[in-house]
Amino acid sequence: MATSHSPLSRDDRRTELREFLRSRRARVSPADVGMPDGGRRRTPGLRREEVAVLAGVGVSWYTWLEQGRDIKVSEQVLDAIARALLLGSAERAHLYRLAGLNPPQVSSAPSVAPSPEVRRLLDAWSPRPGYVRDRHWNFTAVNDAARVVFGYGESDHNCLVSFFTNARYRVRHRNWAETATEVAAAFRADAARYPDDAEFGRIAADLAAVSPEFAELWARHDVAEHTSAVKAVEHPDAGTMIFDATLLPLPEHPGHHLILHNPRPGTDTQQRLETLLRQHSLVVPHPG
Repeated sequence: MATSHSPLSRDDRRTELREFLRSRRARVSPADVGMPDGGRRRTPGLRREEVAVLAGVGVSWYTWLEQGRDIKVSEQVLDAIARALLLGSAERAHLYRLAGLNPPQVSSAPSVAPSPEVRRLLDAWSPRPGYVRDRHWNFTAVNDAARVVFGYGESDHNCLVSFFTNARYRVRHRNWAETATEVAAAFRADAARYPDDAEFGRIAADLAAVSPEFAELWARHDVAEHTSAVKAVEHPDAGTMIFDATLLPLPEHPGHHLILHNPRPGTDTQQRLETLLRQHSLVVPHPG
């Protein structure tokens, strides 16, 4: 596994590792892990030798690790220590980083409905467009502003497919041809994150069969990653609107992203947007 480039120096990481392991050990009682109490204890929590037994490592080796000595560690041993100390997923990842390793990639569900908190955020984001997509780029939530601005309808279920097949969206996207290259490349990059997931290939094959433009771009095998974009929309009722789009990963649902659009500064997009959505009774007042 590749070494992580931590912002902490090696000495700082060792100090942090020592304090982290001690603090985690102190909060776990023998009863928590099914061990006998063993009589009176001078300090709370498990003893070092008890952690070593639970993790299946030598007492001296664990002592050296907790002291921050320069010793070799493996993923398997770190996982065993994480289980012994009852670490949560965030704590396990932190342990990996402090030990100088990249945390394992968190497995993700192909598609999960947005949480109530994310849905409220989408609603509150109106009159600005926003939506959530899963790792296959399927829409899992779209606010009304996005439907009005981008022309999404009930038949739009996948962001990639809609980009290449939704005539309303295509006409409204001022830089569609230039952006298409980036969109296809970004989808291929996302597909590479899940090499065992055949759904990416199915989506690409089905789309290539109905979109010659996508088929040509997909055959190039270009890859690209981006966390932001500029979208220029030529709306038939509102005219030109330009948005800064930001992709925000949802940590509770790996592979899912919240995409939020903000009117670009220096344009009259905000005014045009409010006028358009007022016609649809979708303007939500924001406190000044």
